[in-house]
Amino acid sequence: MKIKNIKNYTINALRISFISLFILSCATSSGAFREIDFAVERSDFNYAIDMIIRAQSGNRVLYNEKNAISLFLDKGLLEHYAGNYSASSADLQNAERLIEEAYTKSISQNFLSYIINDNTREYPGEDFENIYLNVFNALNYYNMGNIEGALVEIRKLSMSSGKLDMLARKYEYTDPNTGENINDRTRRETGVNQMPQTTASSFSNSALARYLSALFYQAIGNSDSQRIEFDQLQRAFTTNRDIYRNPVPQAVIEAQNIPDDKARLNIICFTGLSPVKEEQLIMQYLPFQHPILQIAFFKLPVLKRRPSMITRIEVVVEGQGRFSMELLEDISAVIEDTFQSRYSSILIKTFIRTIIKYAIADVAAIETSRRQSELAGALVALGARAAMDSSESADIRMSRYLPDKAYIGGINLDPGTYDVYINYYHGNSIIQRDEYAAVTVSAGRMNLLQSNNLQ
Repeated sequence: MKIKNIKNYTINALRISFISLFILSCATSSGAFREIDFAVERSDFNYAIDMIIRAQSGNRVLYNEKNAISLFLDKGLLEHYAGNYSASSADLQNAERLIEEAYTKSISQNFLSYIINDNTREYPGEDFENIYLNVFNALNYYNMGNIEGALVEIRKLSMSSGKLDMLARKYEYTDPNTGENINDRTRRETGVNQMPQTTASSFSNSALARYLSALFYQAIGNSDSQRIEFDQLQRAFTTNRDIYRNPVPQAVIEAQNIPDDKARLNIICFTGLSPVKEEQLIMQYLPFQHPILQIAFFKLPVLKRRPSMITRIEVVVEGQGRFSMELLEDISAVIEDTFQSRYSSILIKTFIRTIIKYAIADVAAIETSRRQSELAGALVALGARAAMDSSESADIRMSRYLPDKAYIGGINLDPGTYDVYINYYHGNSIIQRDEYAAVTVSAGRMNLLQSNNLQ
């Protein structure tokens, strides 16, 4: 009789393990994006878009219905780089709508994420994604000739109680009643000592958003608002030193002092690829009775940078001279800062979920040992642990195609038409040259040339 019961416990535990493994095998892995990433790195954006579209038409889609935000973000960004601005704008607006709707999703999704893992709920988007989608949609509107539409997108970030203002106040890590740091309390209550230090986001003002906003106001002749935006850009560097470790670009000063008889050609370059999430295992002792269940592995998302090959960018305006581009915004640093701000909440949820699973398994294993034998209890503990470990997975969903850095530069020219060359260097070698023939530079209007090299 005992042998039969042991077999039943073991078979049931193994069934749970195989079902959990099957569910996880259906989740999208980062390896599925490898070919798309290669296309992006060689600037073949239309091919990358076609690959995503084809991948969504098969039986096993690249982005499932719970990851629609990532789909719209990735496709929208690639459409932007490809110059398909209307399609990009539609995708980014869909992503923004879904992020807004995610705040009002049913409690059932959050409850299920406590029981199984975060991948069971619809991906709600990251704070940095909700910010940069407006930056790139503003550029979409500019390239479609709609300056007012571009300003609407930027104002969503920069206005009082806008997204940047809300982000600065979103994560409070000091208990207002006791003054205790929430991170310290989390370590004390959970016993997880390997949790990284987390603070409120220091990213409360985007130099990139302010720079574009100032240029847009300059284009419509609103000098007061233009001045305010340039002042705010300077303030971003002063108040966000963890993000802006480089000096304010000289191009910012030059853009404010255009001689009356000249026209300004502004250039913005996006380089590299932003970090991606990967799963990290953290081992932790848990004070349960059964020894097999006393060591647990927490599966948590961490960011991994994708270093860019580009070390320098030079612009050549034929017959007029050359200049080097200057770093305006380290987008990867912004992503790391804003993601780190919510890391405590991710860890706490993972800890609670793991404790619940292990506690149930511990009760079952100890009870089986008492009623039958230690061997039967051990088999229950082993089977339950295998099932729990296979059902647990870190949520590594995110947009993969935000750039790593934003560079700016510019030159004051006589109104006219010019050939422009943008050279991307790795060391002393040019790894890519973008050529723009017959670029018209007009006085009294916004002349912005954008180049993208995501190597």
